[in-house]
Amino acid sequence: MSTHTHRSRIPHAPSARPRRSKAVAGALAAACALLLAATGCAATASTASTAAAEPAAPAAAHTSAAPRPAAPAVPEPAALAGAKVNVGEGATVGVGMPISVTFPRPVPRAERAAVEHWLGVDARPAVTGAWSWVKDRNLLDGQRVDYRPPAYWKPGTRVTLRVGSHAVRHFSIGRSLTATVDVRTHTMTVTEDGRPDTRIPVTAGRPGLDTWNGTMVVMDKQPRVYMDSRTVGLGDAYHGYYAWAVHTTTSGTYVHQNPAANTHAGRANVTHGCVGLATDGTAERFYRRVIPGDVIRVTGSKDTVEPGNGYGDWNLTWSEWLAHSATRHGGDAR
Repeated sequence: MSTHTHRSRIPHAPSARPRRSKAVAGALAAACALLLAATGCAATASTASTAAAEPAAPAAAHTSAAPRPAAPAVPEPAALAGAKVNVGEGATVGVGMPISVTFPRPVPRAERAAVEHWLGVDARPAVTGAWSWVKDRNLLDGQRVDYRPPAYWKPGTRVTLRVGSHAVRHFSIGRSLTATVDVRTHTMTVTEDGRPDTRIPVTAGRPGLDTWNGTMVVMDKQPRVYMDSRTVGLGDAYHGYYAWAVHTTTSGTYVHQNPAANTHAGRANVTHGCVGLATDGTAERFYRRVIPGDVIRVTGSKDTVEPGNGYGDWNLTWSEWLAHSATRHGGDAR
């Protein structure tokens, strides 16, 4: 592939950026498949590497049944029986991971407040948080509702989610890690627990195929992902396996190893929308350091990523977040 034929994507799908169309298809361990289309690099998921995937995978909410606190006064919506949750039982995730619940069919607006009431979140230490209905890139309106606090979770927080009377899910928040990509200086600065400790040369999306701007969250990662430019209308620009792929949007944006970075990292943006890292061990070290839920911020680019393109929830202010809640308010998760 040429030095700028790279635009990597989720272990699920291709992505091209010729004005936002990318398809990403792939199987995630313990999760639902996602079909993706459109933003940064084009990649299609490959079944050859799914066994090694390390996702924060959506999984049917059947983990373990446990008694709930007092039930809400409203009847339990039937939609909760088929709900899926993005965080696995016992997982440790980064501070940016929202709780995301999806449904097999759209939940009517008249039932959404009841759904929120029956989705119980208990956090230790307690946090203020709220549910908000997100238009997922690959789902219909009313098929996804997410929960997040006003700011990132506090490291060490222990969270319990109750999906009505059907299931309970426990997970923990790990250390805080944020990677900030500045496309103007072609660098990525990694900050852990408030201390910037690593500055990495990168190459981002070239003009016209710009990397999404804004805040994204690591959805999952795979040691190898198959990417095919033909799936996103870029002809034979690239097709093949790319290593150490950290997936950040449903449309197919990744931070991953790219041979073009050996020449262009720190100097120029030449990819098809993904963030490319050199093959000298730089990409692998970053891959092994991050976990699902870690925060990836891109500055100096164009077009802020949508909330439903992966976990773009943090691109909304708290008031904007509450505006999409059926109950229109946040409350303490205790």
